[in-house]
Amino acid sequence: MFKKFVKSLIIPFYKVFFKFLSTKKNIIVFESGNGRNYTGNPKYVYEYILDNVDTDKYKLIWSLEDLSIDIPGKVIKVKKNRIKYFYFTAIAQYWVFDTRPPIHLLKKDSCIFIQTWHGTPLKKLGLDMEMVNMGTQTNIEEYKHLFEENSKHWDVLLSQNPYSSKIFKRAFNFNGKMLEIAYPRNDILTTGNSEEFIEELKNSLNLPKNKKIILYAPTWRDNEFYKNGDYKFVTEIDFKLLEKELSDEYCIIVKYHYLIKEKENWEDFNNFVFVANDLTDIQLLYLASDILLTDYSSVMFDYSILKRPIIFYTYDLENYKENIRDFYFNMENNVPGPLIKDNNDLINYFKNFNEDAYFNEFGDKYQEFIDKFIPWDDGNSSKMLVDFMDLNL
Repeated sequence: MFKKFVKSLIIPFYKVFFKFLSTKKNIIVFESGNGRNYTGNPKYVYEYILDNVDTDKYKLIWSLEDLSIDIPGKVIKVKKNRIKYFYFTAIAQYWVFDTRPPIHLLKKDSCIFIQTWHGTPLKKLGLDMEMVNMGTQTNIEEYKHLFEENSKHWDVLLSQNPYSSKIFKRAFNFNGKMLEIAYPRNDILTTGNSEEFIEELKNSLNLPKNKKIILYAPTWRDNEFYKNGDYKFVTEIDFKLLEKELSDEYCIIVKYHYLIKEKENWEDFNNFVFVANDLTDIQLLYLASDILLTDYSSVMFDYSILKRPIIFYTYDLENYKENIRDFYFNMENNVPGPLIKDNNDLINYFKNFNEDAYFNEFGDKYQEFIDKFIPWDDGNSSKMLVDFMDLNL
């Protein structure tokens, strides 16, 4: 109902008053995960600004679906797709977003849109896609048209590596400024990778210290959804079986993709499964964990900064490539870890897991992966982006 109201009344009015507004150099609008959370690259850029810029000179705006989300600093929180949201995006000097904004959002030529994006791609993106089965959207030509209409407004695009830069230019038809500085969200994986910080982190997250911690962070399935934009948590992992076989030595943190809206009940898992809060930064979970378990998610690239083991649970690999999204590279030949396809093999792998043996087997491939995908991650990405923004009024 509200979406119809926005389209029929608010947007026509917005298009008129937009013309009469002018850009103000002290306005910066941040948005992460389409307004669903306070995480990711925009969060870390924002917090670097809080610590290093005279913010009394600025109005720092966060676009959110839920205004109760706690954000530090002197911040103005605006509800996405409401009047204040349209007003501040219309007068902002900078937008710092990590996803595509709604197609109806208008941008002044004098506004600089910094698209931080949200990951190095394994899965094909944008204009490179040959099919789309995403929520209710199945028309690939319409999808590509809308994507290109959106990306043509991006002035600056962050890249994590040369591989991404090449793909982004083509897949997004991007002709703006490519800022090759890696991702601000990953600075903490360098600066926070210490025993003291990790111990404090585990205390704050109420995680056990006498067990190895597996972080399970799968991607979303484009064709498994409740409604457009709200996706299901889909996996063939038998968590009860894993609990029975592995709970003496391991526990698991489950971290949903930000597009997943799930109300699964995990209360029966007796401190074996810990479900991460939607607002908990996955970077903190990386640091708190000993092993990453994932599938086709870009978390594999970020996690490799820590040089910790990565296991791939790829039970639907062929179906995913053929019917959901194809890949830019062959997983079997390029990822730094085993591809496991059923629960029994997964259990046996963890029961017999030895980190030295893992790196004896995958160490060379892991180093190649690091050299290719995280050559610029040195803990200074936030500083480099804020220096680029030149926030000295």
